[in-house]
Amino acid sequence: MALRLKTIQIVSSREELTRIPQSKTLINTIYAYSYVVAQKDSFFAEALTKCDYLMPDGTGIVKACRWINAKCQPKERIAGWDLFSFEMDRINENDNDNHNKKPRVMFVGSSEKVLSLICKRAAIDYPNLEVVTYSPPYKPEFSDEDNLAMIQAINNADPDLLWIGMTAPKQEKWTYKHWNELNIHCHCGTIGAVFDFYAGTVKRAPLWWQRHSLEWFYRLLMEPRRMWRRYIIGNAKFLYYIYRERKGPFHEP
Repeated sequence: MALRLKTIQIVSSREELTRIPQSKTLINTIYAYSYVVAQKDSFFAEALTKCDYLMPDGTGIVKACRWINAKCQPKERIAGWDLFSFEMDRINENDNDNHNKKPRVMFVGSSEKVLSLICKRAAIDYPNLEVVTYSPPYKPEFSDEDNLAMIQAINNADPDLLWIGMTAPKQEKWTYKHWNELNIHCHCGTIGAVFDFYAGTVKRAPLWWQRHSLEWFYRLLMEPRRMWRRYIIGNAKFLYYIYRERKGPFHEP
């Protein structure tokens, strides 16, 4: 079953972030590329639509929701970086129930190098937090042993905030599949590229590009060989699928 932007529930503004309950909560983002992938990947579509909160990470998604007269019409883009900054500031500033220890934030994904850089920067930016990390094997598919090790690492850490960064659709599908096995009581966000942005291993677009909805073009210019399929072919497919949604019900072969 393809994902239908017209009917799914999407967070409308940053203000709603303040109303997310402080309990076990799965937060995903949707942008043009993930929307396109979800047209052919039914499990990915399910993972996106059945999470607790779905953030509109892309001006294209915001405009498309208005153009097709979707059930939910977000007022603004909420990027993965926005979610990350909000949650990290919140937990860093709030008093912890147990004053004998710092709130624990866990990063799962990426390489040991990236995770090490995250730890170093977070120690400066968020001094009230304890940061723990786990770098899963770099492979297309995890084995049962890999999955068990990741689940155990998260459960043993018992974080107060959990970030998963393994790129879409892998991160959303993994987290959704194993959600009931994670014995956590906190927010969990799948934020992909934010790991590299925060570590400094990938440069995020300057503010001018972001404000003019050109962050995707900046990334294309920076990494053309890796990103051309996502942004050239992917954006064309996005426009096609959105047009089909506006036109009416459609069925992919």
